Amino acid sequence: MHRQASDSQRNALFRSPNFRWMAAGSIISMLGDQFTLIALPWLVLKMTGDTLVLGTVLAVMSIPRALFILVGGALVDRHSPKRVLMLTKHVNTLLLGTLAALVLTGHLDLAMVYGLALAIGLSTAFSIPAGTSIMPHVVPREQLQTANGIFMGIRQMSMFAGPLLAGLLIALFSDGGDGSHGVVKDARGLGLAFLFDAFSFALSAWTLARVATREAAHGPAVVKASVWKSVGEGLRYCWKDDSLRVCFTYWAAVAFFITGPVQVAVPVLAGHIGEGAAAFGALAGAHGAGTLLGMALTGAKPHLRFGSFGMTILVIDGIIGILFMPLGLIDMTWQGVALLLVIGTLSGFLQVNVYTWLQHHAAPAMLGRTMSLFMFIFMGIAPMSSAITGWLMRSISLQQLFAGSGALLVLIVGVALLASGMRSISDARADTPR
Repeated sequence: MHRQASDSQRNALFRSPNFRWMAAGSIISMLGDQFTLIALPWLVLKMTGDTLVLGTVLAVMSIPRALFILVGGALVDRHSPKRVLMLTKHVNTLLLGTLAALVLTGHLDLAMVYGLALAIGLSTAFSIPAGTSIMPHVVPREQLQTANGIFMGIRQMSMFAGPLLAGLLIALFSDGGDGSHGVVKDARGLGLAFLFDAFSFALSAWTLARVATREAAHGPAVVKASVWKSVGEGLRYCWKDDSLRVCFTYWAAVAFFITGPVQVAVPVLAGHIGEGAAAFGALAGAHGAGTLLGMALTGAKPHLRFGSFGMTILVIDGIIGILFMPLGLIDMTWQGVALLLVIGTLSGFLQVNVYTWLQHHAAPAMLGRTMSLFMFIFMGIAPMSSAITGWLMRSISLQQLFAGSGALLVLIVGVALLASGMRSISDARADTPR
């Protein structure tokens, strides 16, 4: 029965011209994102050969994104997700096109890289809340979970295919330059990679223009206050809403204590196994494949719950914590692949359900700010977690880190179960905006 309903919703979505335009634009845009994620670090290393410079370039891009994402959410609520998203696509087309031209002509210097990285990071601070808030304006409420599952699946597949295609493009069009006279080695391939991303933004802007949003169905989102006052209103709204306050506090704890070990310790684990990059690729691929499987499971079983919505989160996170503990003890790649495949499946299932719950629960006029705060938790807190993990790994073993992190996640789940209202949070939508 659930399977037939899921297939029916999926078929209905793809019969909708709005959804088809959104999906087509997202496929090319998400693929283009991966080209820049590969090309930019490679460009910096080819220009300088300095990992410290690479780190600072990536920080220049990520810090303003985290700092301004709440402002982005306020502007999304003021002007609508489509308008903000459209503007960021045009801006990114210009930025990536400029970067491509500078690389191809040999006129790029490090100061320009810093400036363009800063501008791209700022643009992303507005595109992320717009992109995560637009779906309720495009599809009916009852089709949100299926639509989110499809789009997250597209993103996950782009994370597989994009780096491979980007690497192939750079390799095929490598010009073998030596870095003299401002010409970066592999400049032709790198420039084409940035050019492809610029093209992907332009094309996705064209497809987005053909999407008719359902603003009237949600009521006008009139925000007369200043942007900073709107940010404050969004923070107060999330704090006064009991379910959002409990969930955001819980997710902040998870992001701080768990995200770092996942991002930092898994690559170290690959080296510990002794198979280097091949092992890391297998481990990352297993987690990615599991995430896709979990998203597919959400489509097949959209109403799967262990009691309430909140209780489902706690049960799944508790299982993930238990599975995390033995990761530091493995000595063969297949063992890590098996564990991370299951962890990825559980994580993928949660991702779709959490996004859909937020889109259902938040008042339409507050959706942009709610989603921006959710993204800020992971973009702002996760880097701190990674830095602390790197520091800890100087004094504790890999086994201790994984065992401690897994136990800590189980402890967080236990505290949330016993000392918060997490287990009583339901799928029901909030009655009124606060």
